[in-house]
Parts: sequence; structure tokens; C-alpha cells
Amino acid sequence: MQDTLMQQGMDLMIYGMGTVLVFLTLLVIATLIMSKLVMRFFPDPVIAETPRPSRQVAAETGVDPAVRSAIEKAIKLHRARH
Repeated sequence: MQDTLMQQGMDLMIYGMGTVLVFLTLLVIATLIMSKLVMRFFPDPVIAETPRPSRQVAAETGVDPAVRSAIEKAIKLHRARH
């Protein structure tokens, strides 16, 4: 009695683990195929790179002196705390 119960348990375990393994393998394969299809028919658009303004250009655009002094004071207060 004990041997057949253990055998049935092992058979059920192997069947279940095999089913999960097959399902996960098919899921990975399906995901890879879908990814390749999407990349083939809907490629990422090429974005033209815009040059970033340098610090000098940003300084030349002009910042309100009141805003600049407020930022400088806030930085000094922050650094004084640490």
C-alpha cells in the first residue's frame, strides 16, 4: 500500500513539474517571437539629437538677479547645515 501511494505521488509530481516546464518554455518562446515581430514591424523611431546649450549660453540668456541671489542664498544655507 505504501509503495503504490509513494509511486503515485512521484508520478503526479513529475507530471506537474513537466507541465509547468513545458508551459514556461512555450511562454518564453512566444514572448521572444512577439518581441521580434514588434521590433520588425514597429521599429523605434530615430530621434534627431538636439545640441544642449552650454553653461555659457545659459548665462548669456540672463537670469533675474533676484532669482540668482535667492538661489545662491539657498545653496549657502544648505551647505551650512551639512
